[in-house]
Amino acid sequence: MATENVSLLFKLYCLTVMTVVAATYIVVLRYTRTVLTEMYFATTAVCITEVLKLILSLGMLTRDVGSFRGTLSTLYEHILRSPKEMLKLSIPSVVYAVQNNMAFVALSNLDAAVYQVTYQLKIPSTALCTVFMLNRSLNKLQWLSVFMLCAGVTLVQWKPMETTKVQVTQNPVLGFVAIAIAVLCSGFAGVYFEKVLKTSDTSLWIRNIQMYISGIVITAFGVYLNDGAQVLEKGFFFGYTHWVWIVILLASLGGLYTSVVVKYTDNIMKGFSAAAAIVISTAASVLLFGLQLTLNFVAGTILVCVSIYYYGLPKQNTSTFVPGEVEKQKQPLVNNV
Repeated sequence: MATENVSLLFKLYCLTVMTVVAATYIVVLRYTRTVLTEMYFATTAVCITEVLKLILSLGMLTRDVGSFRGTLSTLYEHILRSPKEMLKLSIPSVVYAVQNNMAFVALSNLDAAVYQVTYQLKIPSTALCTVFMLNRSLNKLQWLSVFMLCAGVTLVQWKPMETTKVQVTQNPVLGFVAIAIAVLCSGFAGVYFEKVLKTSDTSLWIRNIQMYISGIVITAFGVYLNDGAQVLEKGFFFGYTHWVWIVILLASLGGLYTSVVVKYTDNIMKGFSAAAAIVISTAASVLLFGLQLTLNFVAGTILVCVSIYYYGLPKQNTSTFVPGEVEKQKQPLVNNV
């Protein structure tokens, strides 16, 4: 699954969509958790997101196979006749379920811009998992970038900013703990999923379907465990508005577009996408939530954006280039939303 030669216009299209989806998802989710009067159950939204991801992946598989009958045959072979593979993919399903629920907790207690910057800690989390789980190496510039990113996030979190248009009670400490759990889950699950992809010839869409089936079961159990009594009393879709459905749609599309972006672009372009998403989220937070920018936040955000750029520079441009690693770096590291 190496990077294929495609036009610059197509790469820009993928990155633009990915950037807009990522930034919009964070801002709209924040809006639904702080502005709407009737609070919906986050666990049900996570569950519905898994269902929609499954439907979209089935559609992509059918497109690749070319016929509905062929799709059914493929599903029978890889789902019903492969219980071990299903069990293998249940591991990242559990981790991603925790990550997605933590995103709702974090955005209920942190501003969208603060969340977007802090969530970039997924880079060192993924880097450490890559070193230990895939036996890869990081060069000196990448390690420097990791420490620079951590310093930037520390500046952003040093003194919580005020949002004049948000009236709900927030707990910044709880929000940061939720983000910390989310980035650890993101790093582990992403690298684990990459390892699964590389140890077999099974297609990405089949692997996604295996993971989403497990994810539906796991998140449905989460609904029962956390909000079962309230869901029975008020209904599964209590508090749902068109904004909540937009959050679910964006979360579903985000995971699929991540796969496309990783496949057709390089780390530098993805770094620019992440930085652009941070800028968009910050601008939206100022306009929609009355976010009051501080010097710490601006300095920390700049540090994070610079570190993302340097972390994504090709390895051959550094003094610790390891032959053979470039092709490995082109392999996709697929993360869920």
